[in-house]
This record gives sequence, structure tokens and C-alpha cells, in this order.
Amino acid sequence: MTENNFAFDTTAIRSGHRRTAELEHSEAIFATSSFVFENAAQAAARFSGAEPGNIYSRFTNPTTRTFEERLAAMEGGQSCVATASGMAAITSLCMATLQMGDHIVSSRSIFGTTTTLFEKYLPRFGIETSFVTQTDLRDWENSIRENTRLLFVETPSNPLAEIADIRRLAELAHDNNCLLVVDNCFCTPALQRPLELGADLVVHSVTKYLDGQGRIVGGAVVGPDPLVNEDVFGVIRATGPAMSPFSAWVALKGLETLSLRMKAHCEQALLLARFLEQHPRVRCVYHAGLESHPQHELARSQQSGFGGVVSFVVEGGRESAWRVIDATETLSITANLGDVKTTITHPSTTTHGRVSAELKASAGIEEGLLRVAVGLENIDDIIADLSRGLDG
Repeated sequence: MTENNFAFDTTAIRSGHRRTAELEHSEAIFATSSFVFENAAQAAARFSGAEPGNIYSRFTNPTTRTFEERLAAMEGGQSCVATASGMAAITSLCMATLQMGDHIVSSRSIFGTTTTLFEKYLPRFGIETSFVTQTDLRDWENSIRENTRLLFVETPSNPLAEIADIRRLAELAHDNNCLLVVDNCFCTPALQRPLELGADLVVHSVTKYLDGQGRIVGGAVVGPDPLVNEDVFGVIRATGPAMSPFSAWVALKGLETLSLRMKAHCEQALLLARFLEQHPRVRCVYHAGLESHPQHELARSQQSGFGGVVSFVVEGGRESAWRVIDATETLSITANLGDVKTTITHPSTTTHGRVSAELKASAGIEEGLLRVAVGLENIDDIIADLSRGLDG
């Protein structure tokens, strides 16, 4: 069998690894800043690109390359470039594909720091962004201009689990000579493969489910050659936001168990969502696995699971939301997600705390909203911990 014939779970464990002369079983960590050459001619050939090979760990490292090849295979992409964080991945992608005068159409239902990048920093370089309703295709269509180059979407969205129709957005993007970029952080390739649905590029915060245990910070861009392997890679090589070899090795270990973990996260999250939907002090629950979710059928058509994040609104605004958080004894009060440990946060004052009030309101980030990234503890213990605040 070759790597091209591997099933998904085998790909997550076996692909990309080339054993060294030491015949190691687990992938090696190449903890070196640079690499030596056999002679001056080889050094010149490596730097010019005439000969492939390792040069400097900012842009060529065997451990990082193993991670990149494995994630590319899992996403069904030709190439992957790993970065120092998820935001480094998005920023590098923008630098590689945009220039002064270009325009982005983005869902307003995206991670708060991505909104800040689009709203505050890219305009300094002459790049504008229009924010649209994630689920309204007409809004997307009406916002496209002659200078639009990117459509950007995170699906399911953070934190309200809005589902974008990737196939239709891809058609819209390509009809207008644009690229469709999908942030696949919440689903990972274990549950959703946007490239197969027509997306051009996929971005990841490796920090989240791909690692799975809250150990490292990292990011990745996956897509076709030469867009990724030349354009995005060129930005990483020149500007330096590279993933460290140690982080790449840790993330490789995370990929090995990704499929199993995502199945468990999905099962636990749906049980919690059903419990919350029946609780008298919860006004609404956001989780695409619920039949009451407006895009439930769309999610079923493009995802193999509904993810591990559940958001809900409690009556009483910020005061009640904070009371629920502060009453927990087991859940981790942190804005990170994708961990085996369940986490809880108040999006309005954390992940979206620096987003403008107008965008926050339009994205549905209200003061009573809580986001729980459901971990792998016993679900009865998770429910009991949340109930301390909800019942009180």
C-alpha cells in the first residue's frame, strides 16, 4: 500500500514519516536551527533552489515537514505550510494572496482576533473587508466588488455554530475570480474536508483540536501548489512565523488520535446540548447537532459530525453568565478550546472582547452568551458542574 491508498485513520498515523538511519519508530525531533552541506556547491544549490533539501529551520525542518505532509494528506490538499499560530496562518495567507487595493468579503461570525485583523490592521495596507451574514448567500453575492479577491468563512462559526454552505460559496467565489478560504478549526479534517467541497484554501489553529491537549500553539494553511508551496511558503520564509520542530512533533502526536477524539467530543457535546435545551434558565442553545438548529440538515450534508463546542444564552445577561462560570469547580475557565479538558468562557468579554460593539451585536455575541468546549471527562460530571450555576 502507498500513502495515497491509506484510509483516513491510517493517514493520520503513518503518512509523512521517513525514518532516518537510526530506524526510529516514533518520528524524530530535529532540534537544530540549521543544516550543514557537503560542500560549497551544495550550499549554493540549496539556497538557489536548484537542489531540494534542508537549509534553515525557519523554513525547512524534517519534523515540521512530516507534520505538513500528514495534515495535507488528511485534508486532501497538495501542500501545507505550518506556522507559529493560527493567526500567523491567516496573516501569512493574506500577505501571500492580497495586495494594496484588494477587498475581502468575510463572514461576521468568525474568531474575534480574525475580525480585528481584518477590521483594524489590514486597512493600514490598503486592504478592505466587508462583513456579511454567514448564512445569507445573497448578502455574500451583493458584497462582492470588482477588486474582491478572498471570501473568508469559519464553519461552524465561533461561537454560534452557524453553518456556511461551502459548495455554494465556492461556486460564488469562482464565478467572481475569488478564492474561498475556510477556517476548519472546529471540525478538523476528521469531520469536514472543505477542499473536497470546492474551497481553495483551508486554515487551522493547530492549537485547538489538532493538538488536542492544550500543549502547544501553532497554525497551518493547506491547499494546492503553487499557491501554498510557493506563495504562502514564500511569506513564511521571508517573514519568519514558522512552527517550531517541537510543536510540530507534539502536533503529530495529536493527529494520531484525532479521529477517535473528535468522535468522543461530538458525542459528549450533543448530550450537553440536549440537556441545556431543556433547562428552564437557558434561553437558546447553539449546536448544529440539535434538530432545532436552522442549518442542521446542511451540517449533516457536509460534516460527518457536529463538533465539540456548545454555546448557550442564559437569562440575566452578563451577571448571570459570570455567575454560571464562577460556580463551576471542574471546568477550566479559559478561552482556549479543543482540549480533552472542558473549557468555559464568556465570549463578549474574552474572545470577542476587542471587537467593535457594532460587529459584536451583528454577530449575535450577547452578554448572556457562554461557550463550552466539551472535553472528554464523564459527561455527567460536566453537566453537574454547569448545573451548580444554572440551578442556583
